[in-house]
Amino acid sequence: MAKTNPYAALKIKEFNIFLLMRFLLVFGWSMQFIVIEWQVYSITKDPLSLGIIGLLEIIPAFSMALFAGHIVDQREKRNLLAICIATFSLISLGLYFLTTDSIFKSWSTHKILYAIYGLVFFGGFLRSFFGPTIFSLVALIVPKKIYHNAATWSTSTWKTASVTGALFAGFSISWMGVANTLLLVFILVVLSFIVVFFIKKKPILNTKIGEPINESLKAGVRFVFQNKAILGALTLDMIAVLFGGTVAILSVFAQDILHVGSEGFGILNASISMGSIVTMFITTYIPINRNTGKKLLISIFIFGVSIIAFGLSSIFWISVLALFISGAADGISMVIRQTILQIKTPDEMRGRVSSVNSMFVGSSNELGAFESGLAAKIIGPVAAVVFGGTMTLLTVGATAIINPTLRELDLTKDIEDHENAE
Repeated sequence: MAKTNPYAALKIKEFNIFLLMRFLLVFGWSMQFIVIEWQVYSITKDPLSLGIIGLLEIIPAFSMALFAGHIVDQREKRNLLAICIATFSLISLGLYFLTTDSIFKSWSTHKILYAIYGLVFFGGFLRSFFGPTIFSLVALIVPKKIYHNAATWSTSTWKTASVTGALFAGFSISWMGVANTLLLVFILVVLSFIVVFFIKKKPILNTKIGEPINESLKAGVRFVFQNKAILGALTLDMIAVLFGGTVAILSVFAQDILHVGSEGFGILNASISMGSIVTMFITTYIPINRNTGKKLLISIFIFGVSIIAFGLSSIFWISVLALFISGAADGISMVIRQTILQIKTPDEMRGRVSSVNSMFVGSSNELGAFESGLAAKIIGPVAAVVFGGTMTLLTVGATAIINPTLRELDLTKDIEDHENAE
């Protein structure tokens, strides 16, 4: 197999524009998440309130996922993404107004909290469209033979934006205050909206335009459940994320256990994504096509161990290191999953398959946030994190035993076929 140029996708001008748009959007989105988590816990001092944020996001995101995938496969992707970004900007603007001094003086704490929850709910509804649209758009910008390279750069850009957004948000809360930070988020989202129009409109590759929605949804679900590689990877990642998530209660650790303030809170969040970025850039030079299944299992096992280490740590630098390692392991897992999806999904089904992916993995982030918040409320934050990491390790062990298809997965031939495609 000819060695793939690690910068192959970056030679395509429109793909670079796409990466810029995604960076601006995710940077702002990441900042918004951090600020809202910080603000809600500052108002309530209740870890369960952080879990509620995740629950309110998963309900619309999960319930709308399949329908969103159907719509994405039936519509032009560039304009649909622009609509999603424009709507998200309105949510960001609303959150800004909810944190201004005038609102704090005239509204009760409960009213502000419920209004924040309401916007989070609508954000979850909107998020069900973002994933399938972006996933489908990438495949229309780059040729098939470099799908796996584009997937790595796209995921790396997302993680880079996440780490810098999370890090900047923690300091920005201290420097500018919550309201001004959210105003900056709104500006970044508007910039991403402008940039997206530098991408040309794309053809609709679905040959079944107007297909009855029930048949369309069944076809998408059927494809995922019949493809053992995709189903195995998504299931493993879903369970690991569900029980191994710590992001939702990091503000509890920052304020009540490590006592590091908003700056330390930003560093804790950023350390996770920084680990992911390092490994994802490495995978552009060292592809994960050989022994893919084993690498996936090992990476999630390391993720579980590092989560347990974080839960048991009361020293800030050890906590940061543990989260960095968890992010590094998670980064490998993400690259493997995105590569499997890009390579094994037909063009006409990308929206629906990505929607199923969001139901498995994306929604498990929010459900995991609720699980973490509820567990922290019942048994305390330390025990909750250790329990989650332990469940992740048990899941990896069980998957390795009962799913030999995933364990022996190797993408070498699939990637060679794409690289040799005309």
